Amino acid sequence: MPFDVHTCGDLVYHTSSILDNSGIVHGFSTRKGGVSEGCFASLNLRMGGPNPDDRENVVENYRRFCAAVGADVNGTVLSVQVHEDTIRAVTAADAGKGLFRERDYTADALITNEPGLSLMVFSADCGIFLLHDPVSGCIGAVHAGWRGTALDLPAKTVREMGRRYGAKPENIRVAIGAGIGPCCFDTHWDVPEAMLAAFGPDADTFFHAFRGKWQVDLEGINLWRLREAGIREEYLESIGLCTACHGEALYWSHRRDGDARGVQAALIALKGDRDV
Repeated sequence: MPFDVHTCGDLVYHTSSILDNSGIVHGFSTRKGGVSEGCFASLNLRMGGPNPDDRENVVENYRRFCAAVGADVNGTVLSVQVHEDTIRAVTAADAGKGLFRERDYTADALITNEPGLSLMVFSADCGIFLLHDPVSGCIGAVHAGWRGTALDLPAKTVREMGRRYGAKPENIRVAIGAGIGPCCFDTHWDVPEAMLAAFGPDADTFFHAFRGKWQVDLEGINLWRLREAGIREEYLESIGLCTACHGEALYWSHRRDGDARGVQAALIALKGDRDV
């Protein structure tokens, strides 16, 4: 496992060597080290949901995770994940949205070049990606399940960082957190069909028939698409863990746990004080 494991008291999170840089802070959370109880135990970062966790517990979990990573909890900006391909360019006006203020947007990807803003995306099986270009000084956070993968959202985010901030793909680092692996993501034909419609016959490398269904390698597809978008091989890194089969002690999985669960998150922020 190429990622580093960090502990802060009982809290456990991961970082990627690809993103190790004095200009940013980042982290991928696990279930460990929070105050939530029951099916949300313990570092649940899910705001709301059909049977929501106690809000004060969730806010305290955010405080603990941000403190461990070294991010300003007041500068958090949370995604609103609807399995589409909207990319939101975040500014200081968005600080605190989703945690301390209402969100007035939907977005499965967030980007910014402003310091002090902690971009956060969430997973209970879907792929979560953190991006950083140390040359142009911008960052991104992306959530992509199978629909986001078929929409090519991680690669689109690379292109949007270039359009808005002048980032060049060859300078962008990408780290990928835990998500459901092909070992556990068995689907009907609609998912492979969506990949073939989006990417053509080359996509068939990433799925195969298994016991009347199809096993699909979503991370493999996204890595392929990121390489096609110009990301250098040495600037791609994945934790390589499946949320569904890696054990209930470390990650939540919708496939394994249903909706009675929390979520893990990925966070990235440019160091420095935000404008207030």
